Amino acid sequence: MTDRIEGTEQEPPKIEFPCEYPIKVLGRQQADFETVVIEVFERHAPGFDSETIVAKASSKGTFISLTITIIATGPEQLKALHEELMATGQVQMVI
Repeated sequence: MTDRIEGTEQEPPKIEFPCEYPIKVLGRQQADFETVVIEVFERHAPGFDSETIVAKASSKGTFISLTITIIATGPEQLKALHEELMATGQVQMVI
C-alpha cells in the first residue's frame, strides 16, 4: 500500500530482519486463551522471552490483549504466525 503525498508515492518503511517485533493479540477472555496463543508463538518464534508478555484485560473483562515481543526473522514467519493465530478461533485481531 502506498500513500500519495503531493503527487509522489511513498513506500512503506522497510523492516530490517532480524529485529525485535512486538505483536498484540486480542481475543475474548477465556481460561485457555493465553496458553493457546503462547503455544502458537513457541512454534513460530521458539525461545521468545515469555517473561516480557504484557496482558491487559478490557474495562469490562470481556476481552484480553497479549503483547508478545519476538525476534522476527522475516515476513514469511510473521505471515505464518498471523495465519495460525487466526486459525485458533480464539483470536479476534493481531496487530
